[in-house]
Amino acid sequence: MTKKDLIKKVALLESMNDHLMTEITYVDNLMRLVGFAGGLETVKLTARELYEIEKEHFNSENLIDNGEALTNE
Repeated sequence: MTKKDLIKKVALLESMNDHLMTEITYVDNLMRLVGFAGGLETVKLTARELYEIEKEHFNSENLIDNGEALTNE
């Protein structure tokens, strides 16, 4: 790549970065407006927690479906 090509590529990447940062900020603000006090950070934590609950629920149903006993030790 020539220097001119590299400068053009950097400009394109900077533009893409600016666009993505604007979108992230917009979504973060929307999440705060609908009740996620910490914005996207709270959304990510909530999504992770829901995923873990669903995974545990799925695993416990699979154990029951397979006839295996569940213990709460």
